[in-house]
Amino acid sequence: MTTGLIPGEQPPDPRPRALPPQQRREQDSREEAQHVDDRPRSSVITARAAASFEPVGRSVATARAFVRDTLQGWGYADIIDDAVVLTSELVTNAVVHAGTHADLLCLRHEDGVRIEVADHYPEREIPLQGSLATMGSPDREGGRGLQLCAAIAARWGVDYTPTHKTVWFQLDLPDRPVGTRMAGPALPAELLPLADSRVRVAVVQIDRTGAISAWNEDAEELFGYPADQVVGKPLTDLAAWPHTPGTSTGIVEALQLSRWEGSYGIRGADGRVTPVYASHLRVRDTEGDPSTVCLLVRNHERAVLQSPTRLPATDGPADGQSADPFEVFIGSPAPDDLDGLLQRTVERARDMLDGDSAFLLLATDDETELEVRASTGLPSARQRFARVPVEAGPGRYGSARMPAVHEDLLAVPGAVPLLNGTGMRSVVTVPLKVEGRLTGSLGVAAEGPGRYSNEEALRLQFAADRIALAVESARLGELERLRRGSLSFLVEASDLLAGTLDRDQTLALMAQMTVPTLATWCAVYTIADQASDPYLSYVLHEDEELIDGIKSLLSKIAPPDPVPTPGARVWSAPGEAAHDAALRSSMRTLGLTGGPTHQMSSGIGPTLATASAVGGETVVLPLVARNRVIGMLTLGKPTDEHFRQEILELAEDLSRRAALALDNARLYSERTAISQSLQRSLLPPELPDIDGVEVEVIYRAAGEGNEVGGDFYDLFPISDGAYGFAIGDVCGTGPHAAAVTGLARHALRLLAREGLSGPAVLERLNSAILDEGARSRFLTLLYGEMRPQPDGSAELKVVCAGHPLPLRLRQDGTVEPAADPQPLLGVMEDLELYEQTVVLDPGDVLLCVTDGVTERREGTRMLGDDGLADVLTTCTGLTAGAVAARIMRAVERFASDAPSDDMAILAMRVA
Repeated sequence: MTTGLIPGEQPPDPRPRALPPQQRREQDSREEAQHVDDRPRSSVITARAAASFEPVGRSVATARAFVRDTLQGWGYADIIDDAVVLTSELVTNAVVHAGTHADLLCLRHEDGVRIEVADHYPEREIPLQGSLATMGSPDREGGRGLQLCAAIAARWGVDYTPTHKTVWFQLDLPDRPVGTRMAGPALPAELLPLADSRVRVAVVQIDRTGAISAWNEDAEELFGYPADQVVGKPLTDLAAWPHTPGTSTGIVEALQLSRWEGSYGIRGADGRVTPVYASHLRVRDTEGDPSTVCLLVRNHERAVLQSPTRLPATDGPADGQSADPFEVFIGSPAPDDLDGLLQRTVERARDMLDGDSAFLLLATDDETELEVRASTGLPSARQRFARVPVEAGPGRYGSARMPAVHEDLLAVPGAVPLLNGTGMRSVVTVPLKVEGRLTGSLGVAAEGPGRYSNEEALRLQFAADRIALAVESARLGELERLRRGSLSFLVEASDLLAGTLDRDQTLALMAQMTVPTLATWCAVYTIADQASDPYLSYVLHEDEELIDGIKSLLSKIAPPDPVPTPGARVWSAPGEAAHDAALRSSMRTLGLTGGPTHQMSSGIGPTLATASAVGGETVVLPLVARNRVIGMLTLGKPTDEHFRQEILELAEDLSRRAALALDNARLYSERTAISQSLQRSLLPPELPDIDGVEVEVIYRAAGEGNEVGGDFYDLFPISDGAYGFAIGDVCGTGPHAAAVTGLARHALRLLAREGLSGPAVLERLNSAILDEGARSRFLTLLYGEMRPQPDGSAELKVVCAGHPLPLRLRQDGTVEPAADPQPLLGVMEDLELYEQTVVLDPGDVLLCVTDGVTERREGTRMLGDDGLADVLTTCTGLTAGAVAARIMRAVERFASDAPSDDMAILAMRVA
């Protein structure tokens, strides 16, 4: 496509005008026969824009966008819709029917705009001949573009040259009172929009980075923040932006648009979300820096800012010509914004037939149900995404596939389920079809009976046929965006769920991923085993103040049945229970039950809030893992809101992933509990109190979730006045080493209490380890017997079998080994071990450690026996607990990495 724009220039006519006399006479006769207005063109052209489009179907949409952008830039917003629909028809004729390039020329002058569309097929004459009165029926396939030109344009015509055929039309700007952009009729006071005694309009300015740069006094009053607390913060920190995966516009995108208008929430200083209606305008300052000015009012005061949707009476076509407002809309769909397109459709449909309300439903892929997607003038707007059957069953939509006129709905109750209880009496409905397939239904209704006839049905059907393809294209685009967003959502959810094996954290993640992305509130029920009832484990609402109320409500009703059938099923119990509770509270407040009114007046607010929160559609999805129902995921909407089918399908995919993650967390918790229980059995239950001797133990097992590894310790009474102590290290870490640990600790106690000496105890333990065969592991062990003496000292008999030597700290600060090294256990059958006697004087300390302490490494450096001795020399005068703690701190500080080996420290000090 090629374009050009030359402001203020009178363009030369690019097409040759000199024609042979015969061709001039034929052209003149054709133009005269068509009754074309050939009044002189405007002599002052202020700007021009030209473009050329290839003969492919997508060129029509590109041409529409070109005309819209051009007229928007020229400030001709009043005639954009007319120009776009006419351009769409004429370019379609050129690139689709004529099959040639389409040359588009836009000429601006003071009173309006002239648009010319030329093709390269002059031999193909215009499809309609004769006067306008015989141009044909709107149902004819050909000639619709020229019909629209005749109905909408101020002037139009057709020019022929040897190489081109040009259809042109001119649109004049409407005459309006000076200074008036939009006006409405005078209304009685009871019909005026409801607002507070003082309407506050918050003015917030957002700089190019998205941060708040200005915050007026009304903003302080509405949201509770003084300006100095919010200026410089991103608006995203305060905005509660509605989001559906893959669809709609995010707040960051909305702040970049030249204009934006709509609803969202602002989280106030009290933590509550205030629904607001906002109007955004993108501006730039004198230095060229862009910013966005946001005007915000409370959502129920939206009429202060909301742009009127109906066209004023002055928007009619010039020269008294009759134009259909809905047909003007047909040529300007917004394929990237399905909701906007549908809402505008119902508003124009209502205006076209002068109705009181209008609605549009879209069909599911199998055409068995219709889903409410847009409405105006109906309280049923809150029933968005509600579904009704098409063909059969109660509440069926009886007129979905054919146009239908109901003169009085009281005579045919239930014919249009959407209108039940709305007060509408007459309705006309028409189908939206694409290639013979039902894609939706459009209807207009009125409060009085007998308002519509077949003539209105034909007009509405003609309009519906014109937009059906655009609506279906936009719907498919929305579904594609939703699917892409859903895939991204599920990938992120899977990563989060796979990142934890904690059951409580998994439950919290499940709820946080669904609220508010998929639902307004959710509850998770879990089932411990097949014989257990469902248990309410987690509740979350997007408004934290409502969580306790919903939790209390759900705890009073029976949980949903744990049905393993996949898919979402509706659960009406929460809504019914909330409704009954609100009704009882209201009756007690009014004194209708005989009770005092003042007692319940303070509680009716939370009760009604809970009822509103759970009053919409509630669905239950089973959590099935390993062919067993382990719980249910419950999703809910507020009053009268419904779930989209696409959201339910996404929730079903999420529930499958969440169920597996929850079951994995359960299995991990069970196995961890079993492992920890077994590991605790390998540790001494408690340390005995020894008169005159302080004892302190520090034990650290390597590996996540391990309480016991290959290192072990023990201190136990042997006989009156004698105590056995041991500290050892089994080769390796983890459960295999822990198994040998249990064998060694229990065998030591049994053998020592048989009255055997230290060497005899260790020799028998060595035989027991070797008897384990392939499961045996070598063991280093320091074993000794302690007997406190009457003079305050303590006598120790020690055997050190391959273990790091015990260190003795005297009161003068000297450190020396307290035993000699001997062979370790579990390697050879015949051992010759001996015990050594050590006497600890009052104030002396005996320090015993495993090799995880002495072999602590940082790069090529190792703490070693000498480093341990150096640390021990600084412990003179400390208690046994202080000595053990200082040794552990020194070991931890020696290296930055987490320890890779088990560590045990046993410190004994004679008091």
